[in-house]
Amino acid sequence: MKKKLLIALGIVIAVALTACAAIVLPTVIGGPSANPSASPTPSPTPTPTPPPVEYAPLTGAQVEVGSLPNPVLMAKIDNNPTARPQIGLNDADIVFEELVEGGFSRYVAVWHSIIPKEIGPIRSIRPMDPDIASPFRGLIAYSGGQQRFVQMMVATKVKNIIHGQAGTEKYIYRTTKKIAPHNVLVKAQKLVAKYSRLRPPEPAFQFARGSDVPSALALGKPAGRLYPSFSSMNTPSWKFDAATGLYRRFQADGEKDRDERKQQLTAVNVVVQMVGISSEYGVPRSLVVGRGTAWISTGGQTVKARWVKKRRADMTVFTLKGGEVVTLAPGRTWVELVPEATGYFEQKRR
Repeated sequence: MKKKLLIALGIVIAVALTACAAIVLPTVIGGPSANPSASPTPSPTPTPTPPPVEYAPLTGAQVEVGSLPNPVLMAKIDNNPTARPQIGLNDADIVFEELVEGGFSRYVAVWHSIIPKEIGPIRSIRPMDPDIASPFRGLIAYSGGQQRFVQMMVATKVKNIIHGQAGTEKYIYRTTKKIAPHNVLVKAQKLVAKYSRLRPPEPAFQFARGSDVPSALALGKPAGRLYPSFSSMNTPSWKFDAATGLYRRFQADGEKDRDERKQQLTAVNVVVQMVGISSEYGVPRSLVVGRGTAWISTGGQTVKARWVKKRRADMTVFTLKGGEVVTLAPGRTWVELVPEATGYFEQKRR
């Protein structure tokens, strides 16, 4: 009798526990499962940290971080018809065109983002070249010049590589494919590698980034053709190509200005900087230390600006009427140092 009572009591307890379990762990249709074996809610994926960004100091283009530790290489490039087509100009970050004797012009070209295998032909130095080259530091290659001009260039913080000096024969030579004196070429990559420990340049201009709009596009007027005149016999021109966003260069005779690869010389930005000319040395000297008027062209539009360069070692600063610094589009820039007294700048819509 006692045994049967214990069995009955056990059944009652079991039933009671089952009922309690049903109350504590209810099943709700459409609600979260109370099954302990269900998968946990996944944690949100963390937002990846964007990679560091770096910009080329002379073109404003985005580049791989640490990819441009090399110094600048500059060179005095010949623009005599016999010297054309020049080598490496379409790889330069910046090209300055300056007036020399007889109404002709020569270039001071600046390479940093791309160092071609060879550049040239190079020619002799002029009295304004130390003022142009000093802010970039690095190296400058040229074929000599009047001793006083060479001394002015050597007195800067730029490393001078002069054709004919001891130790330059590994890097500068005369090609048989051109006629002397328009045939002196520079082995650019080897020369930069030799002086790779020299520091890279500071930024030369202010460039538009991200959603920023270059100054000429934001505030300028349409100007698809540009005519920076250096003299009556030297009137190169630029024509904007809307399909590529580039200005294409033509020589004074209207012929396409081409490089050694038969590609027309191009620029993303064309800066016409009106400068005074001094004859104190018996040859034209562009006065690039000072201030004056400039015309900035980007994307088929041109805006008027002011330029100022207080000291030889300073970069030239271009500002708008309200004092805001001009922004350029990332890419190659040509700076036309047009004489304000004898030259002129003309622009046409098309």
